[in-house]
Parts: sequence; C-alpha cells; structure tokens
Amino acid sequence: MLVKFARGEGLHFALRGRVEEYFQRTGLRSRDCTRMYVKSAILVGWFALSYCLLVFVAAAWWQYILLAISLGLAAAGIGFNLQHEGSHGAFSKRGFINRLAAGMLDWLGGSSYMWHWKHNVLHHTYTNFTGADDDLECQPLARFSPYQTRHALHRFQHLYIWFLYGLLPIKWQFYDDFATLVTGKLASHRVPRPRGRQLLLMVLGKALFCTWALAIPMVLHPVWGVLGLFFLSSLVLGITLSVVFQLAHCAEEADFPAPLEGSLRTEHEWAVHQVQSSIDFARHNWFLNWYLGGLNFQIEHHLFPHICHIHYPALAGIVEAACAEYGVRYAAHEGFFSALAAHHRWLRRMGRPIDEIGALDSPAVSV
Repeated sequence: MLVKFARGEGLHFALRGRVEEYFQRTGLRSRDCTRMYVKSAILVGWFALSYCLLVFVAAAWWQYILLAISLGLAAAGIGFNLQHEGSHGAFSKRGFINRLAAGMLDWLGGSSYMWHWKHNVLHHTYTNFTGADDDLECQPLARFSPYQTRHALHRFQHLYIWFLYGLLPIKWQFYDDFATLVTGKLASHRVPRPRGRQLLLMVLGKALFCTWALAIPMVLHPVWGVLGLFFLSSLVLGITLSVVFQLAHCAEEADFPAPLEGSLRTEHEWAVHQVQSSIDFARHNWFLNWYLGGLNFQIEHHLFPHICHIHYPALAGIVEAACAEYGVRYAAHEGFFSALAAHHRWLRRMGRPIDEIGALDSPAVSV
C-alpha cells in the first residue's frame, strides 16, 4: 500500500530556496564536481590494485588476508560513492555517466535495476515505514522496527546481527535479486520485473561478477582458498555497508512512523518525515566524509539526493538552521562510535520482550 504524506510546503519550500541560494552565491556546480571524479579514480584504482595483487602476486597467507580485506573495503567505497551517487543521478548531469557509475553495482554482483526500486523508490520515499521500506525487512532473524513481530531469538540480536550484516552481499548477489525477479515484490510492494536490456544487463552482470570474483582466481589457486578469501572479502564489504546504513536509520533518535489511524496518510509532510527518520553522524571526521560518500550526512542526502555529496557539509548548516526555525527535530551524533552505540542500544531494545519496553511496542503493523 502507498502512504500519502501530509500536505505542507513549509520546511521543504524553505530548504529548496536556501539551497538554491547557496549554489547561486558560491557559483559551485551541484554535480560534475572535479573532486568527485578524482575520488572515483582513486577508489577504482584501489579496487583494481587490491584485486591484481590478491590474485596474481600474493604468496604468503597474511598477504592474502590483508588484500582480501582491502578488496572488501575498496568495494564498499565504490558502493558508497560511485554506485550510490550514480543511481541517484547526483554524479553528473550526463545520464550515461550516472548509468555508468550506477552500473558498478552490476560489476560487484548486484543489480542496479533492483537497487533503483529497493533504495531510490521504496527506501527514500517510505523511510522507516514498516512493510514499505525494504531495508527494515530481516524477519524472522532480526527486528529493527517496533511494529515488527518479536521472536525469542531477537533477545540476542545485538550479539549475532554483525555476522548477519557480513552475509548481506552474498545474499544480494545469489538470492535477493533472483527472488525479486521471480516474485516481482519488494517488501509489500510489487515492482516491475526487468525486461529486455535491463534483464540482459542483470544476467551479464552476474556472469561477469562470477568470472572475475571466482572463476579466474580458481584457475590460479585452490578452490577452498578462493572460496575462503571470497567469504572474508564479502564479510568486510557487508559489515561496512550495513553498519553505515543502519547507523543512519535504526537508532533511538529516528522515527518509525505509522499511518494515522483509519487512513494511509502520515502526520508530517515529506521533508519533515525525511529529517526525523534519519540521523547524521561524525560530520567533522574528514576521512569518513571522504570514504562514506556523504552517507554520514543522511538527513541532507534524503532531502537532496540529486546533489553531489561533497556539498553536504555545507548544506548541513543550512538544513539544521531551518529545522530549528520550523521546530523540526534534527539528530546528529558527534562521532562514529556514539552512533554505533546508539544502534547497539536500539537492537537490544527491539530484542527485549514487549512488556519490558512499554508502550513503544505494539502488535506488528504493516503499511
């Protein structure tokens, strides 16, 4: 079912005007930024170097392990920056460049077509709405929302969830995309199955990924060793991706809204909903600002997904000031580890029996 947001142009209208004024005043481009192209070259070079050294040069066990970890981190960096930016059309004004950047996900074994529906459409529109935002769906293994059913094993989810996060890439690459292709569903929504060129791209992407990630290494190295290092690299990639996305939405400071009783309408307008269901963190950490592709500025990203993330540090001050003016809660953790602790507390809270945490929890509800 589709949730309808409350009418209102207050915060959203003010933010659009102030951000437009920022670009007019500075003369900067919202996309096609030189710094973004330089960063992309560095990340692709990091990935290519890690892969070549791992497959063709490494000779000692510790070299294999370090290079597999490096490959996983480089792949995450490409995902945070090139793929994510391109999928939102924030990389360039030229469509083919955005498609090329977004297509890095096909190279990494996912499907850029499925990602568009899962992330751009459902997650960005229905952020933290149970049953509509597919990013919350991990039942019965984990409970991220107070409107999801609690199972006994959730008592320990704050302990085992980190390993499950590491399995996410393998699940995407070898199960999720195919399941969506067969069922035509993400969360409670039906999505159009890929056809023609999009279906061909998905199939070719899977084949290309299996070739470079498994087939070529297996020609040169023992199968058990390749599978072990593939699993290690995937764990690093999955934990890195999952933790960053979860810190931004699954914590005590984020809203998990439900439609107003008796309707599918929300209490807040779209912009207010995006601010209050997202969390910024570590905004002054130069390395995370560079590596995470602006995903630590999640509020700004959800409000302006078509703007290159290198502008988010400047836009954060504009957004935070406007939220204070309009009485909208703006949540930001000072550092990475305080955000990680908040996510850990939320996992524990969602894992406890309902009668221990009071009125926040109610019987499972879907939208």
